[in-house]
Amino acid sequence: MKITKYYSPNYDLKPRSNKRITAIIIHYTGMQSERESLARLMSKKHKVSSHYLINRKGQIFNLVKEKNVAWHAGKSMWGKYKNLNKNSIGIELVNKGHKFGYQSFTKFQIKMLIHLCKKLKRKYKIKNKFILGHSDIAPIRKIDPGEKFPWAYLSSKGVGNYPKKTIFNNLKNRSVKKPDIKGFFNNLDKIGYRYLKKKFRRKIIKNFQRRYRQKKVDGILDLETIKISEFMSKR
Repeated sequence: MKITKYYSPNYDLKPRSNKRITAIIIHYTGMQSERESLARLMSKKHKVSSHYLINRKGQIFNLVKEKNVAWHAGKSMWGKYKNLNKNSIGIELVNKGHKFGYQSFTKFQIKMLIHLCKKLKRKYKIKNKFILGHSDIAPIRKIDPGEKFPWAYLSSKGVGNYPKKTIFNNLKNRSVKKPDIKGFFNNLDKIGYRYLKKKFRRKIIKNFQRRYRQKKVDGILDLETIKISEFMSKR
């Protein structure tokens, strides 16, 4: 696996131990070009970075050393962790994002992402439940990597968690007159989601659907969304 080294000045100077690294966070760049994305991630002015960037041809760039804390997650929570920069490896995928014309991720990107994630999993003993999207850890601010990101395919290759298709085939789009909202959010709490206050509920539901029920992202609690939450809370 060929990795091209670039340098971003945007990281914490104090190195961290391998034991501190417990998660992988996947992003899209959300910018109009690869060149613009790299420039932003290496700009002192913008103060953002990631450990890796994978372009649409599958080329991997290493911008920050893994031992250093990169600035990619921002204000975030997952399970017992807060501000996940210090506990994670950040991987950016070049994609214009929802603002500039959201694209499907290329087969080259996903192939190399899987290789990279497997390498990081082995090195840091990262569990599948801690391979996350930016929208998982910051669901009121972020929607990336979005509903076109192939979480199911990654899971089939041993990267991340995703429910099996056959479990939910007979539940699709079935409405619920009185959905168990409290039960649903209890499930999300068990999975690791935070920011579960009432005023954020619709955003949280939509981001849960962006990951697990991608064909219908509407923020409505139907039977499929509820049953997926039940299944994932036991993983």
